[in-house]
Amino acid sequence: MEIKRDNFKSSFGVLLAMAGSAVGLGNLWRFPYLVGTNGGAAFIIIYLFMVFVLCLPILFSEIIIGRKSQSNAFGAFKVLAPGSKWGIVGLIAVIGSVSIISFYSVVGGWTIDYLFRSVPFSLTSSDPEKLEGLFSGIVSSSWEPLIYLLIFLGLTALIVIVGVQKGIEKFSKVMMPFLFVTVLVIAIRSLTLPGASEGVSFLLKPDFSKVTADTLLNALGQAFFSLSIGCGTMLTYASYMKKSEKIVKTSSLTSVLDTSFALIAGLAIMPAVFAYGISPGEGPGLVFITLPHIFSQMPGGSIISILFFFVLFLAAVTSSISLLEVIVAYIIEEFKVSRKASVGISFGIIMILGILCSLSQGVLSDVKIFGYNFFDFFDSLSANILMPVGGLLVVVFVGWKMKKSDYINEITNGGTLSIKGWLVKFFYFIIRYIAPVVIITIMVAGLVR
Repeated sequence: MEIKRDNFKSSFGVLLAMAGSAVGLGNLWRFPYLVGTNGGAAFIIIYLFMVFVLCLPILFSEIIIGRKSQSNAFGAFKVLAPGSKWGIVGLIAVIGSVSIISFYSVVGGWTIDYLFRSVPFSLTSSDPEKLEGLFSGIVSSSWEPLIYLLIFLGLTALIVIVGVQKGIEKFSKVMMPFLFVTVLVIAIRSLTLPGASEGVSFLLKPDFSKVTADTLLNALGQAFFSLSIGCGTMLTYASYMKKSEKIVKTSSLTSVLDTSFALIAGLAIMPAVFAYGISPGEGPGLVFITLPHIFSQMPGGSIISILFFFVLFLAAVTSSISLLEVIVAYIIEEFKVSRKASVGISFGIIMILGILCSLSQGVLSDVKIFGYNFFDFFDSLSANILMPVGGLLVVVFVGWKMKKSDYINEITNGGTLSIKGWLVKFFYFIIRYIAPVVIITIMVAGLVR
């Protein structure tokens, strides 16, 4: 069966799709939480360094492999290193995407649940214990989370099944600008609250006394996870890029958009947190417990609540479609089936694993894999093993297996782009020597904790 590959239609579409993959729940939930517990602006400064000095060259590596091979995550290494065992890198990426979307779709379902509860203004409450009980009841329920899980997966599958250009690119072009504008509106409202200036000060004034070795690892891990490095999403999207696309420009703008969204999210959340006397280090319950409590006290908070959970839902979807596409592209090209069949197969696998992850918060909480319930197992497997290992092998491949001339050729589009030589050498140095050491450090730290 001859498989015709789809491609992105425009540079703008490529950029927004990649930014959509990078922008996810981590920007709206994990980033503000880490800022709150790691010295405010001190963490932001370290995070920016990690993104633009270390992780950007790693992102280049994935995009180089994808665009040069014009193949899925597994097939890319068969094209670039035929007859070798490098294909295992692609398999790690595919398994990593399956692992991530299995638990990520459960959280995506929670965002839909909270969005539906926000619409009739039934979510907001001035009683934190009531909100905590609500969240605990939602996640531990046997049936309700499963319904929202299937709705979330179904919406993700509907976008992917249409194809790269008519599905992923079209959705990204419409929803990504809307996503940015909406979170900006929430940030403006948050900044107008009495006492919001303390939150702004917290974000702008660094407190280096709270910086520890864990802060450095958290910043690096957040940058790694936020840019979708190591799970094949950027590699797969890059395989749909035209050869004329500029790798350095696309990668840099993707990093800028992702980081900008995280900072705007910080401005949307932290001023409100300070305005209502909440601790900035509230932790993982910040989004589903603390913020609804704040919305209940804020003038116009019911409307802001609807907007916030809609933004949370969109951010989850833009990331989930990139994860699903990694799996779908692999099945299409390696098993020679149609896109519809591939989406159906992928949906079935993820649905089963997602149900296990969802039920592990309730009736299956006692079922353990290496001491973890299903949800935490897939989370830990992807974050501590598959993504770091995948990222490590990608930079080792580009830095040591691929010819340096091929690297330069891809970065400069065959010599047609004028990029300063020192910059090309700097990126190559990071990819070859620095990135492997740092990624191994992340892995060891993650496993030791």
